[in-house]
Amino acid sequence: MSFNTLNLHSDLLKAIAACGFDQPTDVQREAIPVILSGRDLMASAQTGTGKTAAFVLPALQRLLNAAPNRGRGPRVLVLTPTRELAMQVNDNIRQFSRFSRFVTGTVVGGMPYPPQMKMLRNPLDLLVATPGRLMDHMEQGRVDFSRLEMLVLDEADRMLDMGFVDAVKTIAMAMPKARQTLLFSATLEGEVLKIAKQILNDPVRVQLAANHERHASIDQHVHRADHVDHKHDLLAYYASHASVSQAVIFTATKRGADRLSRKLLAEGHASAALHGDMSQSQRKRTVDSMRRGKVRLLVATDVAARGLDIKGISHVINFDMPMVAEDYIHRIGRTGRAGAKGTAISLVGPDDQRKLAGVQRLTGSGLNWTVVEGLEPTSPEPQRGRPRPAKGKGRSFGKKPGGQYQAKPRSADGKPKHKAGQRQRKFGGKEGKARFPSHSALS
Repeated sequence: MSFNTLNLHSDLLKAIAACGFDQPTDVQREAIPVILSGRDLMASAQTGTGKTAAFVLPALQRLLNAAPNRGRGPRVLVLTPTRELAMQVNDNIRQFSRFSRFVTGTVVGGMPYPPQMKMLRNPLDLLVATPGRLMDHMEQGRVDFSRLEMLVLDEADRMLDMGFVDAVKTIAMAMPKARQTLLFSATLEGEVLKIAKQILNDPVRVQLAANHERHASIDQHVHRADHVDHKHDLLAYYASHASVSQAVIFTATKRGADRLSRKLLAEGHASAALHGDMSQSQRKRTVDSMRRGKVRLLVATDVAARGLDIKGISHVINFDMPMVAEDYIHRIGRTGRAGAKGTAISLVGPDDQRKLAGVQRLTGSGLNWTVVEGLEPTSPEPQRGRPRPAKGKGRSFGKKPGGQYQAKPRSADGKPKHKAGQRQRKFGGKEGKARFPSHSALS
């Protein structure tokens, strides 16, 4: 199936060809005809699947027709959870509208108000916005929705997780009821379904795959860590491995991202942090540096990494497990994009078991427990709901061939003989360099 069969305007087909695309992705093939028919849509799709083009192309097709109502406000509004994703959507709009003439703009936080105010005073075809900043302008009476025809909620689950439920409802209520509404989300359940029932009208549902069937191109592995020092040892192993061309390492906090990035820099790795306390210009410079290959290891928080689209990310490493299980899906989606292979590594400490259980329930699969020789955990293996050890991935946590568990060396008080941060390693070659055979997710 080619894009020519989707009944798109010749100017759009010309732009698609100029971008090097010849066949639509699954979400584009399913969603575009529905949107062109005028029906509301709720779709389960993630970044890396071509979902942005799935709504941008039919939105531009609509704009090629004359506006039914006169006015200066936007005919199409795209709501995104973060500035980075808004910029990414805007880039797609520019690519696909290169042979057409549209007036587009962005309204996002962290940017000066005056240019946005000037833009909103002039005729506008398509607006990409984040809920918080758009609400600021709406409260001052600067936004005209009288001729709005289409509302797109991109990554709706993340917007709701970030606390924009009321803002999304308020924005939707300010628009004509006759509009077309499109909702894209990694998951179509819970709060997302509630909001969909309130603001969508008899939507067509497109769910390309169950959660456990997604990311088939990503190898997902879990390491059990005794404590945070053990996590650092495992991270050091992967950070030094030749197969890791570029990686995004996720932490739970902004301070944690800064600390971990500084530690990796001190160990000789090209690393940088990405989080919400950085200015927009700082974040842009960091992302550009990674795109140019100057940064190999990007340590990020969930919010900062949303919308991050960089080719060549070979690994995603969860140094801290996500608080919300759905964020696991968004995290690992940074790798294995556009048909490429990727690897996701999760470091699970004693306090992460409940978070891991939530991920397993969401994905519907038992993730592969993996060990690195010399960095084996010494704490007991979880007995309920645990993933099975990956076959061929080294020793199965001290099991004997007959299935009996072999106790690790311990002192009289029952604690492991090694102290925190002093792993039992086999050394070879230069002093201080651990010998790590290929018994890991990298083998």
